[in-house]
Amino acid sequence: MIRSVKLLRRKTGTTLAEFSAYWRDEHGPLVASHQTRLGIVRHVQTHRDPAAEEMGSQSRAKRGGMEAPYDGVSETWYASEDAFSAARSTDKGRRADDDLTMDEDIFADPAASPFWFAHEYPQVSTRRERLTAGPKTGIIKVHFALRCRPELTMADAQRYWLTAHGPLVRSHAVARGALCYAQVHRYESRLTETGRTPAAAYAHAYIGHAEAWFDSLQPRVGGEMADAEAAAIADEANFIDWSRSTLFFGKELVFVDRSWL
Repeated sequence: MIRSVKLLRRKTGTTLAEFSAYWRDEHGPLVASHQTRLGIVRHVQTHRDPAAEEMGSQSRAKRGGMEAPYDGVSETWYASEDAFSAARSTDKGRRADDDLTMDEDIFADPAASPFWFAHEYPQVSTRRERLTAGPKTGIIKVHFALRCRPELTMADAQRYWLTAHGPLVRSHAVARGALCYAQVHRYESRLTETGRTPAAAYAHAYIGHAEAWFDSLQPRVGGEMADAEAAAIADEANFIDWSRSTLFFGKELVFVDRSWL
C-alpha cells in the first residue's frame, strides 16, 4: 500500500471557508466518482479546524515558531505503484486524472501545494478499526509535516524518527492521551511527476508527516502530560528543523474507503 500526500494552500483571494466548502462539496464527490477509474482504495480530506486554531498556534509557539499551517491535506491510498500506473494507462483513467487536476486548480494553488508519495508506519493504536476525526466527533487529528535539520540527510532523519523518536512517543502515549499515532515517511518515487505539482513545490517537499488522534472531550492535564509533551519536543530538536516544518489540528472527511480491496 502506498499513500499520496498533498498539502494544500488555497488560491489567493479565497477565504478558508470558501476553500473548505468547494473542496468538501465539489471536489471530494468528484474524486469519489472516479475511484474505480483511478484505482483509489481510500481518499481522505483533512480540513483545518477553526475551533482548534488557538491550540495549533500554541503548539507551534512551543517549538519556537513554525511555518504557517496549510489549509488542508489531501491523501489518497493505492494498492501499489503498479496499480496507480495501470489505472492511468487507460483512456478513462487519463481523462479522470485530467478532470481532477483541472478542478483542483479552481480552489488550490498548485505551486504552493507540495505533493509526494509515502509509506505509513503505525506506532500507537487503541482501536482495531482505522480511527477518523469526523466533524461530529470529539476526536481531533494533528498533522505535523516536518523537514529535517540541514546537516541530516532525509534517510538519516527518517531512521532516527522511526527508531528513536517513535519508541519515545509510544512510551508516553497513555500520558498524552493519544488514541492513535503514525509516522508517514516520504519516499522517492518514479510516480511523483504524475502528481503534476510544479517542480518548485516538490523540491521543498517534507520528509513526511506525523499524525495523531486525540479525544478533545477528554483532555489530558497534569504533570505526567506536561512531562510527556516536553520529552517529545526536546527529542524533536534532534532531527526536525522546526522553522521549516508546520502542524495544525483538523477534522477528516472520508470520501473513499474500499477496505475490501
